[in-house]
Amino acid sequence: MDLVSIIIPYFRKREYIVDTINSVLRQTYKNFEIIIIYDDQDKEDLKFMKKLIKLDKRISLIINKKSLGAGLSRNNGIKRCKGKYVGFIDADDMWKKNKLELQIKFMKEKNYLISHTNYETIDKENNIINLKTARNFNNVNDLIKSCDIGLSSVIVKKKILTRECLFANLKTKEDFVLWLRILKKNIKIGGLQKNLMCWRKLDNSLSSSVIQKIKDGYYVYNKFMKFNLFKSLYFL
Repeated sequence: MDLVSIIIPYFRKREYIVDTINSVLRQTYKNFEIIIIYDDQDKEDLKFMKKLIKLDKRISLIINKKSLGAGLSRNNGIKRCKGKYVGFIDADDMWKKNKLELQIKFMKEKNYLISHTNYETIDKENNIINLKTARNFNNVNDLIKSCDIGLSSVIVKKKILTRECLFANLKTKEDFVLWLRILKKNIKIGGLQKNLMCWRKLDNSLSSSVIQKIKDGYYVYNKFMKFNLFKSLYFL
């Protein structure tokens, strides 16, 4: 059973992080490590987090010297992790208990180096808002119009996460850049059509900031994809 490294950036999600970690600890696939990256210069939650990692010997904690943001924090975790596979989950999301087992099996059977799954969108009270369906992405053009991949559903073989293929230094859309980088390397992204993750939508989250998403979206198209102004605005 291959080791899976699970990376969780943490920034002021004390209300949800216990449920997130428990959803990983309940996995039917048991060979994993959890790496939490504490990314808050305010150390108010640090004592709480140090107690939390005592729940299981497979949990470790990295404390950033300064706030880096979720993307660069995940990159920090990738550098430290030991697994053959790497999974990502944000500190307010949750996994279904058979996620790792089914997804690793799917990747091995289909020979995928990266995959994502269906997921439920939930609110702060765990009410289901909608369901997103995963699909295969064979090239950049399949994904370029919209980032239709739930980050907390993604599992990737660590060997493809090279120095040139990591999360971007953005407040939002940092994962979009990584998926496009992977597709540009002619690596296909497999979609497992099973509902294995819950993504929590919070009104105060960065992902809900329209202005920030517009700024970062423009970066994706203009700076990363090298589109001109008009083409960037068209896709934006």
